[in-house]
Amino acid sequence: MKKLALVLLLAIAPVHAQELKPWSGVVTPALTLSDLEGRAHRLADYRGKVVLVNFWATWCVPCREEMPSIEKLRASLEGRPFVVLAVNLAEPESRIRQFLEAVPVRFPVLLDKNAQTAKAWQARVLPATFIVGPDGVARYQYFGELDWSKPEIREAILALLR
Repeated sequence: MKKLALVLLLAIAPVHAQELKPWSGVVTPALTLSDLEGRAHRLADYRGKVVLVNFWATWCVPCREEMPSIEKLRASLEGRPFVVLAVNLAEPESRIRQFLEAVPVRFPVLLDKNAQTAKAWQARVLPATFIVGPDGVARYQYFGELDWSKPEIREAILALLR
């Protein structure tokens, strides 16, 4: 019986490894950055919406790998008060644009030119993703690559939308 329990525990461990973790910070940091077209985006402007804030870079393989699943999540929630803000960490615009030609997305890509926003959010590992509730308070965080199109991830976001 103990062996069976151990086998079951080991079998489900990878599933739990891909769960959103509760936000561990105290105060949700501010976010004010420009996108590739020069438009300013402030996290405060998205109050009333659930916001996925993803810190990434083109040199980060897991970041590149998860980007299509973030776009898939965004598309699945289209028409609902859900927004993705992809914050690029201090890379040249030409490199970002080249990446986006290969991996097109329909959400704003913001420029953290001096990495100060990433520092404020304690995004020490890339990718680093945070889910902010409609009240402007960070609810979840995830460090590392995640399949954002998984039903349980979508359900966690839908719960915040209710």
